[in-house]
Amino acid sequence: MREIITIQVGQCGNRAGQKFWEVISDEHGIGPDGLYCDDLPPQLQRISVYYRESYEGRYLPRAVLTDLETGVLDAIQSEMCGPFFCSNNFIAGISGAANNFAKGYYIGGPDLLEPVTDIVRGEVEYSDSMQGFQFLHSLGGGSGSGYGSVLMAKIKEDFPDCILNNYSVIPSNKVSDVVVEPYNTILALRHLIEYSDATYCIDNEALFNICYNVLREHQPLYSDLNHLISISMSGITTCFRFPAELNSDLRKLATNMVPFPRMHFFMPGFSPLTSRGDFKHTGMPVRELAKGLFNPNNMLVACNPKTGRYLTVAVIFRGMLSVKEVEEEMGEIQDKHNKYFVEWLTNNLKISICDVPSRGLSESATIVGNSTSIQEVFKRVLDQFMTMFRRKAFIHWYTGEGMEEEEFQAAEQATANLIDEYEQQS
Repeated sequence: MREIITIQVGQCGNRAGQKFWEVISDEHGIGPDGLYCDDLPPQLQRISVYYRESYEGRYLPRAVLTDLETGVLDAIQSEMCGPFFCSNNFIAGISGAANNFAKGYYIGGPDLLEPVTDIVRGEVEYSDSMQGFQFLHSLGGGSGSGYGSVLMAKIKEDFPDCILNNYSVIPSNKVSDVVVEPYNTILALRHLIEYSDATYCIDNEALFNICYNVLREHQPLYSDLNHLISISMSGITTCFRFPAELNSDLRKLATNMVPFPRMHFFMPGFSPLTSRGDFKHTGMPVRELAKGLFNPNNMLVACNPKTGRYLTVAVIFRGMLSVKEVEEEMGEIQDKHNKYFVEWLTNNLKISICDVPSRGLSESATIVGNSTSIQEVFKRVLDQFMTMFRRKAFIHWYTGEGMEEEEFQAAEQATANLIDEYEQQS
């Protein structure tokens, strides 16, 4: 099996990553002590993709947890799941990034590059045939954006042949009131365009809307948002973790999903949506699952797919479902919504079915869409960026840490060019 190493950066990346490991460990029968406690053969068939087995028989996540301050990493180690991770794979700085891309990129991040890459190389040595990395980080914070960007560049330099997947959380003023988040996001987006092979965009605006409008949680917590992130990541990684023929590794997925190298930003979605601790064990018809996948309210990105067109789509169904029924339903959906798919790409809807159900659900489905409508999210953040940058608001916070104003202009232009590329395919 080809291994995947997870790198969690910043407070958001580590908290979302902690929830992700909790969910997939439950699906694989791995307890908080790292011991296997179930008897289902599919659970261990591809366990080595995300876990390595220690001499004591414990399964340790192939994960590196890092931040520019110690708070969140200390909290994770002190909680029940702390012993679950390899204790040597926690790397923290002492100063933090103060929600400043420049501080993470120029000051705190470079100081941690050497120790972090040493740990990454150690994880690579534990692998027989590593396929790539998955990054978890927020684009709004200083560590996730700045430190995450410099770390991405270093990983890509040291391992140029490996696939780099990013789960990138896009900020929203509905969730956070940090005024410089648009700066951090656009500055980091420039590096995602250059270094990432596939970026799963997770929009806090959409997560908040799902919690408020769909799940009726009128004061959603970060734990509620992380729950939605984790169940989507669980669905996206299903084909890597369990036996599957389609999109069974990072390179195959990237090949099927990315028609142009720079247009590698995906919209994930999940059906059915459930709140924490409120899993619905009753079955759901394939038609309802499929219908939910193409509902804008089920997307983890705050944009409407009907305003653009799908370049490519991957759908992963989970549970004891009829292959014939799934293929018929998805065929009907593609015929019905044919105008929302580009005509110059044939067979651009891929379907996978995994018998192993999602945690707490008898049937579920996940969608990964490469749609031109994602430009709406980039436009939203870029407009916020430009509103501040035209007035030179807060620029001194960044130039005081070693940045030049030209970097803001370059990041703005890179984002505008990306939007233009998506518009040309709409």
